[in-house]
Amino acid sequence: MSNSRIINSTLVHLIRDNKYLMLHRVKKEGDYNKDKWIGVGGKFEPRESPEDCARRETLEETGLSVGKMTYRGIVTFIYQNITEYMHLFTSDDFSGKMKECDEGELEWVDIDKVCDLPIWEGDKIFFKLMEDGAPFFSVKLVYDDDGNLINHEEYVYD
Repeated sequence: MSNSRIINSTLVHLIRDNKYLMLHRVKKEGDYNKDKWIGVGGKFEPRESPEDCARRETLEETGLSVGKMTYRGIVTFIYQNITEYMHLFTSDDFSGKMKECDEGELEWVDIDKVCDLPIWEGDKIFFKLMEDGAPFFSVKLVYDDDGNLINHEEYVYD
């Protein structure tokens, strides 16, 4: 694939009152996440660690500053010409005043209702791993060009 892209990104799920802060992606043009609900986060900038990126992106998208985070796993997301390595974090340690996001609508969603939203099918796999308390995991999600999950692999590490 000559025009394939490799992306490193973060995905952060803030937790409060048994809810995840979710972003309904409805504002950004040309967004392959359009109309989906995802955590906050985004692409690495030069010289950033996963933790640097997670904190910066969360602050930019929500106005909230993250303290202690738990690195939950890595998700290899394959869709069309994209291979994206998403470094997945959770945190219940954050402060500040939430602001409006220019990429979509932010909403606190009951953890047990998240999988009822229009999310990527493979996201249900890592939400289940997080719910089950997996210490660290790697999930590979392969989608066809229409966004249908066609294959996945999952590994849990101690």
